[in-house]
Amino acid sequence: MTKFVFVTGGVVSSLGKGIASASLAALLESRGLKVTLIKLDPYINVDPGTMSPFQHGEVFVTDDGAETDLDLGHYERFIETRMKKTNNFTTGKIYQSVLEKERRGDYLGKTVQVIPHVTNEIQEFIQRGAGIGTADAVDVAIVEIGGTVGDIESLPFLEAVRQMSLRLGPNSSAFVHLSYLPWIATAGELKTKPTQHTAKELRAIGIQADVLLCRADRRIPDEERAKISLFSNVPEWGVISMWDVDTIYKVPRMLHEQGLDGLICDKLRINTPPAQLKRWDDLVYEVEHPQNTVKIAMVGKYVDLSDSYKSLNEALRHAGMKSHARVQIEYIDSETINPGNVGKTLGAFDAILVPGGFGKRGIEGKICAARFAREQKVPYLGICLGMQVATIEYARHVAGLKDANSTEFEPDTPHPVIALITEWKDADGSIQQRSASSDLGGTMRLGSQSSDVADGTLAHQIYGPVVTERHRHRYEANVNYLDQLRQAGLVISALTQREQLTEIVELPQKVHPWYVGVQFHPEFKSTPWDGHPLFNAYVRAALAHQAATSDNRKPVAA
Repeated sequence: MTKFVFVTGGVVSSLGKGIASASLAALLESRGLKVTLIKLDPYINVDPGTMSPFQHGEVFVTDDGAETDLDLGHYERFIETRMKKTNNFTTGKIYQSVLEKERRGDYLGKTVQVIPHVTNEIQEFIQRGAGIGTADAVDVAIVEIGGTVGDIESLPFLEAVRQMSLRLGPNSSAFVHLSYLPWIATAGELKTKPTQHTAKELRAIGIQADVLLCRADRRIPDEERAKISLFSNVPEWGVISMWDVDTIYKVPRMLHEQGLDGLICDKLRINTPPAQLKRWDDLVYEVEHPQNTVKIAMVGKYVDLSDSYKSLNEALRHAGMKSHARVQIEYIDSETINPGNVGKTLGAFDAILVPGGFGKRGIEGKICAARFAREQKVPYLGICLGMQVATIEYARHVAGLKDANSTEFEPDTPHPVIALITEWKDADGSIQQRSASSDLGGTMRLGSQSSDVADGTLAHQIYGPVVTERHRHRYEANVNYLDQLRQAGLVISALTQREQLTEIVELPQKVHPWYVGVQFHPEFKSTPWDGHPLFNAYVRAALAHQAATSDNRKPVAA
């Protein structure tokens, strides 16, 4: 029978519930248990797909095409289980489902209310995410509830899991609450009062925490832990310190040494072998003992919030570990780049990366970066929009297509080398259609899809004959311009199997040592254990460029 761990947060957001949940899942998995994680988000958006990265950070995409919270990326990087559409849902999705049932008459004329209809729907979604009643059922499902205790938005979720815990009975669920202990510099002490209050708030709605994870910038002294235990009604061994560390991959070991996984297994009455953490120790050793440092310029438009590129940041670091190198990422606002300063801005980097994005803002700066990388033979990786701007740049400056552009940015461009493709095959095999007037939500090519890779290309060296990656985009390379671009020397090295849409472009290696643009998002499949073949190759190219130019590492003219 599946057992549940419910993870809640208090005092402030962004304390690291996602990392804590993923770390606990990793510990339980290392004990031989089959584990999954479910994220409940209290906002009314149906999914985060239309939310600004400045507001919400990255949108993570699963193999089956769900646009989800970025915490699902943490989950996939920490455990073996792959996330699905059922692993993340929002208040908006719950109410959408409830209203659809009401319109169909499923409630048989009853007055539809938050309790029991909404809370029952939440419990059904949780059970679905845990695979209850299917061959995918897990031993333990860890359910992370977004927001903080006390927020009105989270109340239906908290009430639902309270009811669910009651229905499951003793030893079938556990509650882990993440709180915050601020350090008051003028007083020279950690303050426990916020944690006392959030534990009290949790008890007021009928939930008694089994574990308190106490976040702070330092270890929590035993005296403070004893005080928290007394005021929160949590045994002292259940008050666990989570202090700041220089890499998230130290967190599983930190929690294990304080007995979190053992405590949860005792609470749930699960007998398992001891946790095996050697792979985590080896990983941390690799992080802490790099042999080289490589500098990569990430030229983007959401650089004020690094969480906008969370999976990408991690994928670069994973690739660095595979090459025994520390990857130093510098975020460059593409709006600040122009032909006059591009050399000064980017000339000292070992590689250039242009990530995905939407909208016209900062596009010309990204095109400048792509041109600089091409002409100066600096390793270049363009992801999604980064591939599109590389295609636009090549069309303008090499293929002779003056004013080439994307119809996303210039609807009346004379040479729409990037355009809205109206029909495509989705991850589940269904044929989808869209138009310029379609709603933004749900009109993108999403999820895992396969493409054929041309023999003799750099892409073939990296991927082999077939590439299978996850997608999240609305515009595509215009098939009507592919022959002109090929004649001008651009290599179209991968095409989708059905529509023959461009998936990878590159420059011949005799022309440029490493210049690749991909329409998909490879960062979503990178793990700290294996890295990702594309990012591994990219970091190796950056190291090679560094070695070749180490005697002359000054910014160059545009």
